[in-house]
Parts: sequence; C-alpha cells; structure tokens
Amino acid sequence: MNFQLDDFAFDLRASLAPAHHIWVGSGRGTVAPLANTAAGVKGLFSPPFAARDIQLLLDIEADGHAVSDTGNLGKGDCGLLYAGGEWRPDRITRRGTYHYMHEGRLISLSVRSSLVPLADSAGFVLSAAIVNRTDRSMQVGVKPRLTPGRLRFQPLDDWDYGHPEPGESAQMIAPGIWENEEVRLTLLQDDERSSLLAPGEEAVYRFSVVLTRCGEECPPGSLADWEKRTEDVWRERIERMCGSVPRLESDIPGLDDYYNRSLASGLVCLWEHPDFAMSPFPVVSGMEGAGVCCYPWDTGGYAGRMLAMMIGSGKMIELATLMANSGIESHSRFSPSGAGKDVPYSYNMWSFFNLVWSNMQQNGEGRQLYGTMHRLLLSEEERFPARWELLDYGSQHNLLEMRSAAHEHIVASPNAERAWCYDLLADLAEHPDVRGSGENARPGRKAGQMEAGQMEAGEEEAQGNAPTGQAAVEQAALWRGKAERIRQSIRDHLWDEEAGWFNCVYPDGHKERVYTIQAYDALRMGVCTESMKEALLSHLREGAFLAPYGVSSISAEDPLHYELNDPDWSGGGCYTGEASMLALILWETGESAKAWDVLRRLLWMGQHLPYFPQEHYCDRPAVPAHKRANVIAGLSGAEAILFGMAGLQPAPDGSLKVFPQPPSEGRVSITGYVHRGRRIDIHMKPAHCEILCDGTTVYEGMPALIVIPCGTE
Repeated sequence: MNFQLDDFAFDLRASLAPAHHIWVGSGRGTVAPLANTAAGVKGLFSPPFAARDIQLLLDIEADGHAVSDTGNLGKGDCGLLYAGGEWRPDRITRRGTYHYMHEGRLISLSVRSSLVPLADSAGFVLSAAIVNRTDRSMQVGVKPRLTPGRLRFQPLDDWDYGHPEPGESAQMIAPGIWENEEVRLTLLQDDERSSLLAPGEEAVYRFSVVLTRCGEECPPGSLADWEKRTEDVWRERIERMCGSVPRLESDIPGLDDYYNRSLASGLVCLWEHPDFAMSPFPVVSGMEGAGVCCYPWDTGGYAGRMLAMMIGSGKMIELATLMANSGIESHSRFSPSGAGKDVPYSYNMWSFFNLVWSNMQQNGEGRQLYGTMHRLLLSEEERFPARWELLDYGSQHNLLEMRSAAHEHIVASPNAERAWCYDLLADLAEHPDVRGSGENARPGRKAGQMEAGQMEAGEEEAQGNAPTGQAAVEQAALWRGKAERIRQSIRDHLWDEEAGWFNCVYPDGHKERVYTIQAYDALRMGVCTESMKEALLSHLREGAFLAPYGVSSISAEDPLHYELNDPDWSGGGCYTGEASMLALILWETGESAKAWDVLRRLLWMGQHLPYFPQEHYCDRPAVPAHKRANVIAGLSGAEAILFGMAGLQPAPDGSLKVFPQPPSEGRVSITGYVHRGRRIDIHMKPAHCEILCDGTTVYEGMPALIVIPCGTE
C-alpha cells in the first residue's frame, strides 16, 4: 500500500490558512473546530442538512472550579488554553492546557480532543480526554453547552457554489433535542457523571451531534464505534483511491509535502454520500459547506489524469456520463443530484474531452463516449457565433470572470483547446482501438481542408460509434483540417507580433490585449510557432508573471487589468491549479528549467496548508480569506510532478513512455506508479535518471525518452 492515513497528517501550528478555512470531512459531511479552542465546534454541513452557526462548547469542572474553553485571548485565568492541533483527513485533534492556582490550590489539567465527522449520518463526534496533572485526586466533570442556531434542510438539487441559506432557529423540545419545522438536532453523550481522577489518571468524554428530519430520531449506536467507523472508512478510502498513485520522496525541502498536500486536496473533494448522483462525487470545494457541486473545468481540466488513477475507469465513465446528462453544454456546473446549474461555460467541452482522454490514457477505456463527444462538439459550433474559424465564447460570466474588460468573446483559449478536441476526435475516428491517440494535438500537424457543409458528414456518428474503414479516414481528415484552420486563424487574427501576445476581439471589432496566464495554454495545443513560443516565454519573468510565492494570473506589467483584490484571475496571485498547470505545460514543451522555477515557488503551500485553497497570493505566502477553503484543482500539483517532471506518458494501447526531466537540484524518487498491471519507479537527480519496471532497471543514464511496451492487466 503506497499511502497510510498518517501520511496526510498536518501540524496546524504551521498553518497559514485563515482560521475559518480549517474543516474536516468524512465524505458524508464536514465540521469545523472553533478557532483558538481546545475542543469547541462551530459549523456543520452534511447535505441535505446545513447547520452553519451551530456551536458546541465544553465546560470543565475541576474540584468545583469552572474551566471554560472559549478561546479567550486575554490575560489571567482565561480558562483552557489552546496548545496546538493536528489535521488528518478523518479528524482534527487538538491539545489544551490549564495550569492555574485557585484559592491556594493548583489545578492542572491537560486536554486532548478529537473532532470526527460521521461517515454514516449527518453529524460529528467530539471526544475529550482529560488528564489530572496534580499530585492529588480531583473530581472532574464535563458539561456540553450547545447553541443549535438556524438549521436548514436543503434538497440536493439546490446545493451549489455558495452556502445554503440559514433556516429557522431551532428550539429545545426535550433534553438534548432541538427542532425547527425542517430539522431535528440531537445531542448525545456517553456518560454524564463526573470522575474522580487520581494523579496522572485520564478520563474520556464523548459527545455527538446528529441531524435528522424534523420528528425523526437519530440512529442508535456507540459514539466510540461511530468515531472508529470514520477512521476505518478513511483508511479504506485511501487504500482504494491511492493504490495506483505513486509515492514521492525527495531531499528538496518542501517538495514531498507539496505532493502529499496536493493528493489530500483531491481526497477531501471526493464525497461518498449514498444520496448523491454518484459515489465518489467530485465536488469542487465543499470543506466549509460551500461548493458542494461539480464543475467540469476544475474536475476534468485540472485533475483528469489524477482522478483516472484515483477513482478508476468505471467511475470515470460514470462521471463523464453524469456530466453529459447534466447539460454540460448549457450549464457551468451541476449539483450533487446531477442537476445542471448556472450559465454555459466556455471551457466545459475541452474539460469533458480531457476527462475522457485521461481515462483512455490511464485505463484504456472511454471510446464508448465517442458519440457524446461528437455531439458536444457539434453543439458547440451551433451555439456560439463564429468569426473567421473562431468561436465567440461570450462575456466574463462564460469565461474567466475577470473584473474588467479583457479576456472575452473571441479569445485564443479556449479556441486553441477546441482545435485539440477536433484532433482527438479525429484520432478516435481513425483508430477504433484508440491506438495512436497519443499523437494528437502536436504542433505543426498538417491535414486537408474541410469544405463548407462537410461538417455534417459525420453527424450520424454523434449518436453512436465512430465511422469505420475509408469513412473513418475521410472523417479524420475533416476533423484535422478543421483543427489546423482554427490554429491558423488564431495566428492570423489574434496574434500581435509586435507585442508578442494574443489579442481578444469583441463583436464590434474592439481589441483587448490582456496579459493573462491563460495565454500559456496555447503552448500545449499546437498553436504556437517557435517565435510565438519565445515571445510568450519572454513575459514569464520576475516582476511580471513571476513572484516569490507563485505566479500572478495577470502580469504585474499589465496596467489596464492587473489588480490585487481578486487574485483568482485578475492578479496578485492565481487560481490554484493555474501555476502548477503552467509548470506542467512548460515540462511538456521541453522547458524543464522554467517549469521547475515555477513549481518551486509553490512549495510553501505544502508546508503551510492542510489542503489547497481556491486561490492564493504570489507576493506573500498567504490565502484570500473571502474565497473557498479548498479546491479539487489542487490535484494539478501532483499531476504536474508525475506527468511533467517524472515524464509519465501512458497511452490508450497500454504502452508507456517515460521522459524524466529532473530539477537542477536534489534527488526525487517516484515509486509505485501502477499502469496496466506494471509498477514503475523513477529515481532522478540532476542530469541523471533510473527507470524501473516491476523492480527491474530498464534504463539508467542521462534523461531520455524511454518506451515501455504494453502491459497486461
């Protein structure tokens, strides 16, 4: 087994995340500790239930003296003092200390709490282990103090990117039971009696909060068993989801932390809820109860290859089918029930193609979705207005949601991705067994021209399998011709030779030149000539796109569009996934030194965040407090390392190419990558690599492209 639960443990003393970004989830629900407390709880979400402002505090009584745990930041007798904690995927443990003279007698207690979200119900277990540190026996008891807040039942159709609206305030209807017209909250505790603790003796107290529908009793059970159940579920989940994911070990400070935290970012987004449209369901965020929905762009665009390893082929096909059925061409995202939400999003089609292609590469399956891919491609052409060979993808709401006139309407990306999609469809049409698909979208590919009206020639395939024989060859030529004309149109109409950058063209002909990180996507889509590539890379420098702690989504040298209040896509930082994706693109295009220079700026994130947030700053190691606490695109960090630095290139036919590009410093080992029944290990150091297949060295020497023949399942 490559990973254990403790591999993802994180010391919260090192955290740079805003306090309200720290949550822990079970795959069924998520709960948060109250900041600066040793055992307080503040917030619980478990769809369809929401209890955003629930609060549970524990009041300790020791020898008749009340010891509160409120996070008091004053001086003197402030009650229990928070002394640190640890985040783990299944729980948050915290430590507290009380050491104070009261009426001439020392009261000294240590407290170790564990906050565990329930795996099978909507709720959590909170345990507190209290140790008497004095040299005398003490009577110790614990009483819970619960504020239920405004409880909400929200149908799964309505869970989206924001938090559910608060419900009505709940009222106590019986001891330990609160209700409003929608939800019942039940507070349970193992033992209400106080304990006489001898010197050095420990007592453990457990409490649980469970949410059910109004009038419904909570399920019976042992709180200790519920706590253990979540741990067992997480251990099994990690074994199942990380069985094909390799380990990384390195003497480069922070690299292994960054890799593991990237994996943790994906694990916490894979919810296994029995009522969701599929399980696991990849939510975009969700840790703090918002973003319990799926965006194709984040899931397929940034995390496709990692998900293909983590959830397996059958679930990848199920996910792609769910995306298509949600109305991917009409909505930017879909709820846990599969219901489409919001307006069309310009990157959805490419993200869907990339998700399917990632599964073909890793697992060799997905060709049955050819008809769906074909239909979506034709739908894209019909829905958007076109000029030259390029589509007008609409306004900010359909694109990057920048806060100024910029990356809108006719843009290089996602038109460049559209060309890639045509090439992939051509490969699938031409190769029924999907062999050879790994060559799609290479720069410089030439093909015949498509005449007006010939697009309709393949419409019959949109409902089923790809054409065969000569029809397949002809169809593939049409797709490739279309792809090349899109690329040429980008060069002819959007490239500004003098500026060395792409323009965006509005319907009235107005042009905007925005120095956005999104332009670098064109490098991997076969659009750029060598001179265009050199021009784009010339802007990738310190003080422009590069900063000490990452990459800016907009170059700091762009006076029209650069701003600091929205790092996401407007500057001063970037959406998590963009900087690591840029590193991957640079590795893919042979710019190894530049790729490592980008990735190394992100390593602070692995050392200071339990999981990666929606976005982060780049001029300082910090996270915007007003954005989502986590994001599934955090998996792109591991994707960049495995498929960029380590150079793994799996193909649908079962073969594997490996082209390591080690950094200029330190040693890196990638061990336990599983592809079609083979185990691949890669050891790297500057200007040297060793590649092993099933424990046997197949290459050692200067980094080079190595082909490993087809494996067997």
